[in-house]
Amino acid sequence: MEALRLRVQDLDFAGHQLTIRGGKGNKDRVTVFPQKLMQPLQIHLQEVRRLHRVDLAAGWGQVPLPGALERKYTSASREWIWQWVFPQVTRWQNRNTDEQGRHHLDPSVIQRAVHAAVRAAGISKPASCHTFRHCFATHLLERGSDIRTIQELLGHSDVKTTMIYTHVLNRGPAGVTSPADLL
Repeated sequence: MEALRLRVQDLDFAGHQLTIRGGKGNKDRVTVFPQKLMQPLQIHLQEVRRLHRVDLAAGWGQVPLPGALERKYTSASREWIWQWVFPQVTRWQNRNTDEQGRHHLDPSVIQRAVHAAVRAAGISKPASCHTFRHCFATHLLERGSDIRTIQELLGHSDVKTTMIYTHVLNRGPAGVTSPADLL
C-alpha cells in the first residue's frame, strides 16, 4: 500500500528520496529512491500525465485528497502533483453526483502479480508483497547499514522491531562474523 499510495509530489528525483505518507503506524517518513528506478519511473509518469490530461479534457481528472484538504483547496484534487503515481486503469464514478476520478491501483492487482511471479520463478518458499520489505531490511543489514538508519527507513518506532531482521543474516550470534572466517 505504501507504494500504491504514492503521489507525484512524493517523488524527489533530485534528492533521491521518496516520501511515504501514512505508512507504518500511520506516520510519514522519507526513504531511499533507487537510482535504477528513476528513468523507468519518469517514463511511467509521462504516460500517467498523458492519462491525467485526457481525464481533465473530459471534465474529470480528480483524485481523493487526504483529510480536509479537499475543502480547503477545492481545485487541488485535479492538480498534477496530487495524482497517484500508479492510478487505476478505469475511473470511479459517484452514482449520486456523477463525479468521476481515478484512485490508485487496487492492492489485489499487485498481490496477484507477485504471486504469479513467485510461481513462475519456481520459488518454493512463501512470498508476498510484504516480503520485499523484509528483503529491503535484510539486504541493508548485509551491506553494513546501521540498525538505526534501517529503523528510520522502515518507519519502526522501536528499534527492537528492526532488530528482528538480524536473525536472518546467518553469521553467528548477533550477526557477527567470526574473526576466524577472516583468516
